[in-house]
Amino acid sequence: MGLFKKYVNQTRKPEGTLGKMMLAGMNSGHAKLADWGMSYLPELTPKHIADLGCGGGRNAGELLKKYPTAFVTALDYSALSVQKAKEYNQKMIEAGRCKVIRGDVSDLRLKAGGYDLVTAFETIYFWPGLEKCFAQAAGILKPGGYFMICNESDGTDKTSKRFEAIIEGMRCYTPDEITKALKAAGFSEVNANRHPSKPWITVLAKKKG
Repeated sequence: MGLFKKYVNQTRKPEGTLGKMMLAGMNSGHAKLADWGMSYLPELTPKHIADLGCGGGRNAGELLKKYPTAFVTALDYSALSVQKAKEYNQKMIEAGRCKVIRGDVSDLRLKAGGYDLVTAFETIYFWPGLEKCFAQAAGILKPGGYFMICNESDGTDKTSKRFEAIIEGMRCYTPDEITKALKAAGFSEVNANRHPSKPWITVLAKKKG
């Protein structure tokens, strides 16, 4: 496997030196996408937020800023991601407003019905079965809670499809595919938005009240 292919495959589960490089790039490279996605969140005053597939921890940090009375639980499958996200959010962890844990989105060990908002930035490409994992997200949400997905790919753009061909386990989804899986997982209202000039999408789903 060539160096470039080894590097881009770190997007799934960052490890080692290449993984550290990937996480640093994620925090900066995905910032505009994440901020655009968060702009679609409705007026909320969440007490508990879960950021699934937290990567380097930057987006968890932005959620802590956006909701200054909220507690954020950031979760990732990669031990290296957990380490880096802890470093990024160390002050908020010490302040008692954040924790970063290792976990599996297909088997969440978080409090059932304990969260007002769940987020997933640039991560569902690697989830092992959308409907199953979305059902896990629904399970930890309170009735009426929101689940927000933000992706750089709309499932059809050429760049992402090229990466899909070389990154092991990656699958790009269209808004329709995501919406169908969300409704099958128990979400009632689902709204998808596209960026006007980029293949970015953000999908906001509300759990039945």
